[in-house]
Amino acid sequence: MKHILTAALLASALPAAAQTSLSVALDWTPNTNHVGLYVAQAKGWFADAGLEVDILPFTDTSSGTLVATGVAEFGILSAVGFHTQRATGADMTVVMAVVQHETGRLVFNGNRDDIQRPADLDGMTYAGFGSAWENALISTIIRNDGGTGEFDTVTLSTSAYEALANGSVDFTLEVSTWEGVNSVLLDRPQRAFRYADYGVPDQHTTFLGANGTWLKQNADTARAFIQAAQRGYAFAAQNPQEAAEILIAETAGMLSNPDLVRASMQALVAGGYLQDPGEAVGLIDPDMMANITQFLFEAGILRDADGNLLTSPPEVEGWYTNRFLSGIE
Repeated sequence: MKHILTAALLASALPAAAQTSLSVALDWTPNTNHVGLYVAQAKGWFADAGLEVDILPFTDTSSGTLVATGVAEFGILSAVGFHTQRATGADMTVVMAVVQHETGRLVFNGNRDDIQRPADLDGMTYAGFGSAWENALISTIIRNDGGTGEFDTVTLSTSAYEALANGSVDFTLEVSTWEGVNSVLLDRPQRAFRYADYGVPDQHTTFLGANGTWLKQNADTARAFIQAAQRGYAFAAQNPQEAAEILIAETAGMLSNPDLVRASMQALVAGGYLQDPGEAVGLIDPDMMANITQFLFEAGILRDADGNLLTSPPEVEGWYTNRFLSGIE
């Protein structure tokens, strides 16, 4: 018994195995695009990988800026935000595609008989969010349907959805797996135009990205984190309702509508947004990266570090990597 007690005391006196601390910045308030991170945290998969992970809340400073400046080693990045910042030379590398396909859509109230096709939007009022991407996107959709691509814009940010519902504006953009799901829960019938039906390339809409310099210097730690996060998203793809409950519990009241979280997770999985058939979760498609970058270049959205429009399409091969993912041959 003495030997057992001595061994136990010695074990308790030994320091716990050191864990590497790192942080991942969110691109918005917690939502289902972040579910894999919270699943990995709750399941202990980050800890199992020897990591102490701090999920940084959304702030006025974009996740891309936090990653590029090294404040956070990783971040959840919106696709357009990443491309525009990376074009300026920002120190970021995409390491995982969180959302495999475009979830955005152009929406309008379902009772609008005067809107049957995108060309009908000419001269109408759009409730926007203040980015150059929106104008290029919407004008392309309208012009490719035979319109002029001319419309009025009022910048309302998230108030756009209430303005649309009460008829103050004619159309807006939304994420089908979040605002679109919420419109159903609120019994607000909508109709929509899909970007890809009118000449806009499909894209991964959400990424996990890393600080480029840190990534090169910490490959083993990066791989451990990325694969644990990948495991979290793979679990969510197979178990959407359990993953939804984990997200709700882990965010401790930050998500005010649990029904929206549950329905959003179902929409992500049912739509095939978290995983393409036969492919590893998180796989980045080179053609999709190249096509959307070309679109953004031709639309005059990509600028260099001095704010000048790029004069030639950027080489995007160095902007992303699949090499840290598991299940990649």
